[in-house]
Amino acid sequence: MNCELWYVGALRKACSVPDEMDFIPYGRQSIDRDDEAAVLDALRSPLLTTGPRVAQFEQDMCQYLGVPFAVAVSNGTAALHCAVHAAGIGKGDEVILSPLTFAASANCVLYLGATPVFADVLADTLLIAPVDVEKKITSRTRAIIAVDYAGQPCDYTALRELCNRYHLVLIADCAHSLGATYGDRSCAFHADLATYSFHPVKHITSGEGGLVTTHRKEWADAMRRFRNHGIDADHAQRSREGTWRYTMKTLGYNYRITDIQCALASSQLKKIDGWLERRQQIAKQYDAAFAGDHRLDPLYVHENRTHAYHLYVLRLAEQYGANARQQLFDFLRSRRIGVNVHYIPVYQHDYYVQHHNGGYVHCPNTESACERIMSLPMFNSLSDDAVARVIAAVQQGLSDLP
Repeated sequence: MNCELWYVGALRKACSVPDEMDFIPYGRQSIDRDDEAAVLDALRSPLLTTGPRVAQFEQDMCQYLGVPFAVAVSNGTAALHCAVHAAGIGKGDEVILSPLTFAASANCVLYLGATPVFADVLADTLLIAPVDVEKKITSRTRAIIAVDYAGQPCDYTALRELCNRYHLVLIADCAHSLGATYGDRSCAFHADLATYSFHPVKHITSGEGGLVTTHRKEWADAMRRFRNHGIDADHAQRSREGTWRYTMKTLGYNYRITDIQCALASSQLKKIDGWLERRQQIAKQYDAAFAGDHRLDPLYVHENRTHAYHLYVLRLAEQYGANARQQLFDFLRSRRIGVNVHYIPVYQHDYYVQHHNGGYVHCPNTESACERIMSLPMFNSLSDDAVARVIAAVQQGLSDLP
C-alpha cells in the first residue's frame, strides 16, 4: 500500500473524521487553509492568551452584530454566566426562560443562587411564548433569557415591551442564531445582553469559545473582570502600563479565551455570510421534500426574521408520540444518518427533578413537541448528494409509520 495513502487513512481513523458516504453527523465544523494559517500566526506570536487577537475578535463581532461592546470568553456556558452576573442576578431572584434549550441556559441562573422559572414555548415555532412569560413574572423576577431555538429569533418586540413594563433585563441566548436577524438588526442589537457559542457544531468555531455583547460599558467592564478571576487588570494591560499592581475586586472565574482560539474565530467569521446562505439552501431542500407530508408538522418561520438554521428540526404530526419518533430515529441511525434530539425539557433532567422541583413544572407545548422532534444533519459543507441521501432515508422511514 502507498505509505502516504496509509498515513492519511490512519490519521482519518484516529481523528474520527466521518466519511460523508458512511456517516453523516447532525453538525460539523469547516476548517480551511486560511483558518490554519491564522492559527499558526497566533502560535508564532509572543502572546498566546490575553493578547491582541482577543480584542480583535471582540471588535470583529461588534462590527458584525452592530453593538458597541463584546467580551470573548472560554465557552458558551461561561458567556451565559458572565451575562447573568453583569445583570446583577443573585440569591432570591428569578429569571424566566424557555425549557426547550441546553441545560446551560438555566444552569447559569443556579450558579448565582437564583431560580430559573420556565415559560412554555409557542406551538408553531417552539420559541418562548411572551404571553406565558408574563404569567410567570413576580416581584422577584429580574430578567428574561430568550433562547433563539434552532436559529430563529424570538419575538423581541413583545419581550422588550415586557422588560420595559416590568423593569427586567433582556438576555438573548444566541448560541443558535449567529447571523440571524429580527427585522433588519441582529438579535444582539435587540437585547441588553446577548450570548454566543463557538462550539464546533455552531456557525463558526474557535474549538470551544463564547462571547457576550452589551450596550453598556459598565457591564462589559464587569464581565472582563469576571472572566479574569474578578481582577481589575490582566497581564497584557499591566504590561502596557508598566506595572505589576492589580487587585481582585469581585469573586470571578478563569473564563479567559486564548489568542489561538480567537485567531480561528476571526478567520471563520469572514466566511459566515456564505455559510449562512448554504444552511438556508439546505433548509429549502428539506422544506420542499417534506412539504405536504401528513406525517409531519413543520415549524413556522416568520417572514420578518432571518433564520440562521443552526438546526433543522423535523417534527412528527400530533398523532405520533415518542415511540414513533424513536422508531424513525433508530431507522435513520441504522442508515448512518446522525440525527439527534434537541432537547428534552430542562426541568425533566434528573438534577432539576431532584433539587429544583422539576417534577412539578408543566409546559404542555414543550412536552408535546419534545416527544416528536428530531434534528436532521445541518452544516454548511453538507453536499447536495448528502442532503438527498438524508431526504430519501427520512421518506423511507416515514413510510413505515402508520
